[in-house]
Amino acid sequence: MSYRYFTLLIIVVLMAGCNKKKQEPKLPVFGYREVTTKEVDGQKVLDTVYHTIAPFQFVNQDSALITNETFAGKIYVADFFFTSCRTICPKMKTQMLRVYEATEELPDVAIISHTIDPEYDTVALLRDFAERLGVSSNRWHFVTGEKDKIYDLAQTSYFATAMEDKTEPDGFIHSGAFLLIDKQRRIRGKYNGTVEEDVDRLIKDIGRLRKEQ
Repeated sequence: MSYRYFTLLIIVVLMAGCNKKKQEPKLPVFGYREVTTKEVDGQKVLDTVYHTIAPFQFVNQDSALITNETFAGKIYVADFFFTSCRTICPKMKTQMLRVYEATEELPDVAIISHTIDPEYDTVALLRDFAERLGVSSNRWHFVTGEKDKIYDLAQTSYFATAMEDKTEPDGFIHSGAFLLIDKQRRIRGKYNGTVEEDVDRLIKDIGRLRKEQ
């Protein structure tokens, strides 16, 4: 083997190693999973079925019907709040606004914020709330609907806390989490929506997920 050939071989190997190191691991898939079998080309193979967000139907600040299909082919970030909240919600909306601005040029990324106080948070009130934030309804949906369905979706689909609690100052308790959902409706990340560093990680992970999908 000539010295020149040997040197070129070493360079190729090193470059391959560098490229391998640059590849980031995929984001985890949250929630339960079930291993099943499916038939491929006449043979049974193992298949993993992951937890997904259940079908839902709500109304946003423009009185538009919002369902899972609204986010077809999109990555989205979900959270739970209420407009009269005086504790963590103001911090959450400041941080979610950062996510909104960071993804402004990404047509396949959206946001959905579910009110947990639908009796007070009317469509008109949600519209006013969105306008005060200066956000567009085609990218950030503030949704309302039946209280029980909102709570059930939070707890069983997003694994987030959302409920009435008369012992709390504002009468409700809810998670401050931001949930990152992929194009297959799977949870791919959970972040503290009141902590700037965690939201920085969310913004970065949106980019990672877009590359993956």
